[in-house]
Amino acid sequence: MSETSILTLLLVIITADFALERFLGYLNNHSAKKPIPEELKGIYDEEKYAKSQAYNRATSKFGMLTATFSFVLLFVAVYFGWFGVLDKWLREFSPFAPVTTLMFFGALFVISDVIGTPFSLYQTFILEEKFGFNKMTQKTYWLDKLKSYLLTILIGGILLAALVYLVMEMGSGFWIYFWGVITVFILFMNVFYTSLLLPLFNKLTPMEDGELKQSIEQYSEKVKFPLKNIFVMDGSKRSSKGNAFFSGLGRNKKVVLFDTLVEKHTTEELTAVFAHEVGHFKKKHIILGTIISILSIGVMLYLLSLMIFNSEVSWAMGGDITAIHLNILAFGMLYTPVSRVLGIFGNMLSRKNEYEADEYALTTYAGQPLIDGLKKMSSDHLSNLTPHPAYVFVHYSHPPLLQRVRSMHDKMS
Repeated sequence: MSETSILTLLLVIITADFALERFLGYLNNHSAKKPIPEELKGIYDEEKYAKSQAYNRATSKFGMLTATFSFVLLFVAVYFGWFGVLDKWLREFSPFAPVTTLMFFGALFVISDVIGTPFSLYQTFILEEKFGFNKMTQKTYWLDKLKSYLLTILIGGILLAALVYLVMEMGSGFWIYFWGVITVFILFMNVFYTSLLLPLFNKLTPMEDGELKQSIEQYSEKVKFPLKNIFVMDGSKRSSKGNAFFSGLGRNKKVVLFDTLVEKHTTEELTAVFAHEVGHFKKKHIILGTIISILSIGVMLYLLSLMIFNSEVSWAMGGDITAIHLNILAFGMLYTPVSRVLGIFGNMLSRKNEYEADEYALTTYAGQPLIDGLKKMSSDHLSNLTPHPAYVFVHYSHPPLLQRVRSMHDKMS
């Protein structure tokens, strides 16, 4: 393809993706105005339902603003070749090409963060604060940002340096070697994330002895789940929203409950949530998800290898020489349609897994406490109870509450 054709394709993909998101957002906003389904009556009283509607409108408008700003900025930057201008400027200070690549992505990271921070501050301390969700202090916010910077420099810098080295040494065959590097990294993070990285931001405390721990231990013994690590996380230092997740592989697997979840739910509801997480383990969803993620990255890297040395791509980005960092950035945009399709299939699989985990909790523990717990979480999060099916199809990794409740009611009847 010629330089002009590639530039046109980049702009078309950027615009089409933005238009799709705005269309889906419009459908979802309109669907949110529907009355509460009969099966979900009682989740909100009239006042709280009005608050949830206001919250969803506010977040939608803010999302529209940030998305539009990002779209316009990216479109203009690509159209006028600003990324190429940045490359030329950095090469004046760089001793050789690999360092230019590291400087290029480092500069993009800093520029993106500087531009995005005002939006992030507004979302956290004005929007989320207004609806009673934010519990984060300014000190915590800036400490989180500093830690994120350090981790990005350390981890991102090492991975990027490995990529550049392999590209320089192996040519277009770099992808198979870097795929191996990424695979090792993913497996390492799956095993050690809650042990090494999560404690940098949150405190994990072993669950205290009591009714809840006893109930969970009894259930674990019943289903022969090797319970060794169950923690309560201080999620309340950042938000009033609650959650639970399963992390790790082998002996390092951990179940983590947010303290906000523990505070607001009954022992039966929390045990049912735990049973749901155990269902993911028993059904091997975590292992399957990891395998699919690794395979998807392999496909992406192979496709990248086909164009990483393409001069026309660099010129389309405004460069005056063949630069792998310009080609990597362009590839990220050109890959958007493929990423979108893979994301849809990934979400379909994830929703299927959630139904299976619900069914496991229902058959090994009880369905009604899980339903009650999910309803309570939806209420506490001011969730949209009537999302549009098209928006769900593209974006939801979990089925909407109504579908989960109906599915469990069908199996209980």
